[in-house]
Amino acid sequence: MQAWKKNLWILLISQFMVISAMTMIIPFLPLYLQELGVNNPETLSIWAGVIFGANFLTAFLFSPFWGRMADKYGRKMMILRSGFGMALVISLTGLAVGPISLLFLRLLNGVISGFIPASIALVSTNTPKEHVGRALGMLQSGAVSGAIIGPLLGGVLAEAFGYRFVFLLTGICIFFAALVVLFFVKEEFEPLPTTEKTSTWQEFKKITSIQPVLSLYVVIFIIQLAVMGINPLLSLFVEELTAAQSVAFYAGLTISVMGFANMLASPQLGKLSDRVGAHHVIIYSMLGVALFSIPQAFVTEIWQLICLRFLVGLCLGGLLPAANTLIRMHAPSGMESRTYGFSNSAMYLGTMIGPMVGGSIVAGIGIRGLFLVSATLLLVNVLIVKFKVIPPAQKEFRKEKIRRQGQKKNALTH
Repeated sequence: MQAWKKNLWILLISQFMVISAMTMIIPFLPLYLQELGVNNPETLSIWAGVIFGANFLTAFLFSPFWGRMADKYGRKMMILRSGFGMALVISLTGLAVGPISLLFLRLLNGVISGFIPASIALVSTNTPKEHVGRALGMLQSGAVSGAIIGPLLGGVLAEAFGYRFVFLLTGICIFFAALVVLFFVKEEFEPLPTTEKTSTWQEFKKITSIQPVLSLYVVIFIIQLAVMGINPLLSLFVEELTAAQSVAFYAGLTISVMGFANMLASPQLGKLSDRVGAHHVIIYSMLGVALFSIPQAFVTEIWQLICLRFLVGLCLGGLLPAANTLIRMHAPSGMESRTYGFSNSAMYLGTMIGPMVGGSIVAGIGIRGLFLVSATLLLVNVLIVKFKVIPPAQKEFRKEKIRRQGQKKNALTH
């Protein structure tokens, strides 16, 4: 097996392990806070929101720094740093003695996080350009499948063994995933020699001076803002559409079908982006998510919502992998990880702000209005892609196509 394919499969499995382990703890964070002594309902909701967002706040702040370190020391080194670091911090989270210590550990986890972004950077830089879309689609599929299974496992294990045990098990799973990467992933990495010292702001200006990188950062931010604005609040809508005793089941099903569809579509849309260009895949996928979001505001039966969420999931499978493929295409040589570092910050910012904005919209105009606002944001995103991303991306894709054809001719000649 070629080295890049071997790395891809190992990182796909490792990413599945990490995401499923990380998402095991998400469903019961508020319940864990109750165990730590936070029993007032109003205080509990505030603490739950703060502790959920804390991880993304520090991840947003530190992502560019880890991107710089990856360009200097290698992407594999960053995967190992994050894997072993998160394994320790999450294990210690099971020993928290109160909400303050839990908040501190969540902030610390955000500082050292980056297993998934570093994996994406390694795969994209060590995979031949003509296969990057397919590879990133497969990685996305592994991550999403972990996100589907993790909460289910977490709920069962927490019920059987308690919350603290699940944190310890999460740490062990991430530790083993990092060990697998340590022994089996081989990275071809040669840092570019540089004596020039630059600040993070100077690097950001240099990277975003290349079109359409800044536009891609905006696109990624809006995708996360629109998607994460809905996801945490979906159970409220399910409550409107079904009987009280079935809410938990249908809420889980509604979220799971979207993830399942995403998992199925990601590899196929990744292959398609290698063939026709990631810029085409991202614009039509985004249009699909926007158009399938609009009728969700008008559904009257739970089965209608489930079907539409499945269709949204199919389209979502083409968004972030295509965006990451385009970032790889336009990243400056030797600054690939820093380019991904800034894109990860945009993603974390959208993930952090999305639920807050979504909650405010629901309070103002109701859950049905949230679907229309989300669709509007995505349609704005379509316009950004059409006018800001596609022209330079199309030009780069044609150049790459001509280069590949030249290589084939040379190979046939010799």
